[in-house]
Amino acid sequence: MNRMKKNLFLCLFAALCTTSVFTSCSDDDQPGTTTPVGVDVTGNYKGALDVKLVMAGGIEAPAGNVPSQLVSVTKSGENVVNLKITDFSFSGMSLGDIELEGCQLTDAGNGTYTFTSTSSLEVSGLLSADIDAKGSFANETLTLDLDIDNVKLVGNPVDYTVKATYSGTKLSGTESSEAKILSFVFDKEVSAANAVVLEQPVIDEASKTIKFTVNAAATTEELSGLTPTIEVSDKATVTPASGTTADFSNGKTVTYTVTAENGTTVEYVASISGNVSFYDFETWVEGVEGQKPEMTFYNPEGWCSSNAGVQFLKGFGMADSYVVESTSDAHSGEKAVSITSIDTKGKDMIIAKVPKVTTGSLFLGSFITDVANTLNSTKFGVPYSGKAVSLKGWYKYTPGAEFYVVNEQPYAQHCHEAVLDKTKTDEFMISIVVYETDAYDTDKWSDCLTGVTDTENNIYTSSRIAAIAQLTGGQQDEWKEFELPLEWKKEYSADKKYRMAIICSASKDGDKFWGAPGSKLIVDDFELVAE
Repeated sequence: MNRMKKNLFLCLFAALCTTSVFTSCSDDDQPGTTTPVGVDVTGNYKGALDVKLVMAGGIEAPAGNVPSQLVSVTKSGENVVNLKITDFSFSGMSLGDIELEGCQLTDAGNGTYTFTSTSSLEVSGLLSADIDAKGSFANETLTLDLDIDNVKLVGNPVDYTVKATYSGTKLSGTESSEAKILSFVFDKEVSAANAVVLEQPVIDEASKTIKFTVNAAATTEELSGLTPTIEVSDKATVTPASGTTADFSNGKTVTYTVTAENGTTVEYVASISGNVSFYDFETWVEGVEGQKPEMTFYNPEGWCSSNAGVQFLKGFGMADSYVVESTSDAHSGEKAVSITSIDTKGKDMIIAKVPKVTTGSLFLGSFITDVANTLNSTKFGVPYSGKAVSLKGWYKYTPGAEFYVVNEQPYAQHCHEAVLDKTKTDEFMISIVVYETDAYDTDKWSDCLTGVTDTENNIYTSSRIAAIAQLTGGQQDEWKEFELPLEWKKEYSADKKYRMAIICSASKDGDKFWGAPGSKLIVDDFELVAE
C-alpha cells in the first residue's frame, strides 16, 4: 500500500464527512408503506461501527473500529426518519456528526423496514465523490452500510474507496449513563514490563487524566510493552480494552474511551508523569581500589561518603571506625545505610587540623582529599539531565549525647578546639541540590560545588543553584517516610548542563565541625522523581 496515498485519502474522507454530504434518503422510487401501529423505530441505537479502505483488486484494510457507536433516529414525517451518527471517528480522527435526513421506509416483510440513499458531492476545485447508503430496521436492530466511491481529488481519481458498516441495538432509555475508569493498575504478574512502573497510576477525575511514574532506567522496549488492568463502571466498556498492551515510550500518551451502557462516552488520557531513580542501597562496593585489608571501607554502589577522609584519620589512629556502613536494620530488603558522626580526638597535626567531631555524610559525587582544606574534599553532584521534581525516602535518627561547637572562625582552622555545649542537641539533614555547570570535569571534578565556606562555591549558597530542598530533624526511633519537593529557583532548560547532589549528614552543622559523636542517621529506599 502506498502510505502517502492512504493518508491523503483519510484526510479526504474526513472532509467528506464534515461537510454533511448525506443530505437526503430515498426508497428507490418504490412506494412507502405505513409503519404498523406499535412499531416505532425512533430512538437511540448503540452498536459497532467498522470502517475499511477498499483498494484496487478488492483488498480491504481496516481503517477504524468503534465498538459502541451511537446512532439516533428521529421521525420527520409519515414513515420518514432522520439518522444521526454521533461523534463519528476513525483512524484517530474525530469527524463530528453525520446526518441522513428524510429517509423513506419500505416494508420488506417479516417486520423489516429498509431505506437507501444515493448522493453526490462536489467541492469546487478540490474533490468529488459518489455516496451510496442503505440500511434496515428489524427487531429493534439497525444495520447501515455506507459506500463512498468514484472519488476524485483535484480532478484525479483516487485508487481507494471507503466502506463503513454499522449494527446497533435500540436502547430502552433505562440504561446507565455512568462512564468512569474506577481502577487503572500495572500488575507485574500480567506483564514483566510492568515492573518498571514504580508508582501505580493516579486517576484525576476532574481532568480525566491518568498519571504514573516509571523507573528512570526503563528501556524503550519496556515502555512500549506496558499492559494495564482496567476496571470501569458497571455495564460500561473501555477501548483499548483491559489487558491490551500500550506504548508509552518517548513521551507518548494513550487515550482510553469509556462507553456507558447508554452510549455516553468519556475519554481519559494516560501518560507517564515522570521517571524515578530508585536507590535501595542493597549493593556495596569498595570505596577505594587496592585498599589494605585493615583499612578497607565500602560505599553503596554509585555513592560516595566521608569514609575516604576518615581512612586518612584511621591511619594516624585518630578514628576507631568508619562513618558510613551498611546495616541490616533496613526499611526493606536486607541492607540500609548507617551514617554516624564520630569522635576524631581533635588535634593540631601541623600538616592538618584534626576535628573533634567528624560528621558522617553520604552523597552523590566524589571525594578527593584536600588536606589543606578538608571541606573542599567533598565534590558534590553528578551529571544530570532531567528536571528533578522530588526526593522520597525513609529514615531513622538518634542524636549523640554530647554536642560540640567550634566558636572561632574560620571553623576549619579551629575544628580541633571544639567545646561541649550542653544547650544543644544534634540534628540530621537530608538535602537535594541541582545546580548549573558549564562543563563536566570528570577527572578532578573541578566544576563541582563543595562544602567550602566560600559562598559562590558552597553547595548550599552558590548562585549556580537551580533547585534545592532540605529536611532537618531530631530523634526518630521508628522508620519515617519523607518527601522533599524541589523548589526551582531558576527556569529549567534541557539545553543547560546540570549536576545533581543528594547529601545525607548525621550532623546538619557538620560543615562547621559542630555535632555530637554517636549521632546516627539510617536511610533506605530513596526515590528521585523527575519529569
